[in-house]
Amino acid sequence: MDELRQVLNFYREMGAEFLHLPGSDRRADLADLTREILQCRRCRLHETKSHYVPGEGSNHPGILFIGEGPGETEDQFGRPFIGRAGQLLDKIIQKMGLGREDVFIGNVVKCRPPNNREPLKDEVQACLPWLLRQIAILQPKAIVCLGRVALNNLLGTSHSMGRIRGQVLSFNGIPLVPTYHPAFILHKRDKEEISRAKWEIWEDMQKVMAIVAGKHP
Repeated sequence: MDELRQVLNFYREMGAEFLHLPGSDRRADLADLTREILQCRRCRLHETKSHYVPGEGSNHPGILFIGEGPGETEDQFGRPFIGRAGQLLDKIIQKMGLGREDVFIGNVVKCRPPNNREPLKDEVQACLPWLLRQIAILQPKAIVCLGRVALNNLLGTSHSMGRIRGQVLSFNGIPLVPTYHPAFILHKRDKEEISRAKWEIWEDMQKVMAIVAGKHP
């Protein structure tokens, strides 16, 4: 087993981010990875952040939610999605019959970009390997990308969320469903638009639940 772990670590160092040893201790592996993230100096974002936000939740989640990056509240407390958008996400998760402890919530970048701007290309390139390793360890049944920035940075695409949301895509063999970021609802002012956005997100989550339950074609 030790020799196999050495081989696995070798391939990880060579860039094979998705290799994960079957039967290994996910909790320990995730804890080790989190400790690495909390020491990261790969890009400039660590210079302006208050706290790293590595992500949190179950080490054996059915669903992995991915946002673009921490906001002001998340940066203050070191936890993902705990501001206004996070409160909406909590309600969505609860409506799915789950709690935050049943899923895993993370971001493409682990430090807050200044003024909540979108992460720059080099920042994503520096930080994305952390997320890829999290995915390899967690092995979720489904991934939900919250918003265009998370989706396109993970897949290396340039999709419009309005056109792609709700479609069942794939990431390394894992079903992936893109949907609107909860903040998308907060930015709306028209009641009809808010209601429509909420319903579309819920449609997307129904597909995710079907995937996790093994009922999606």
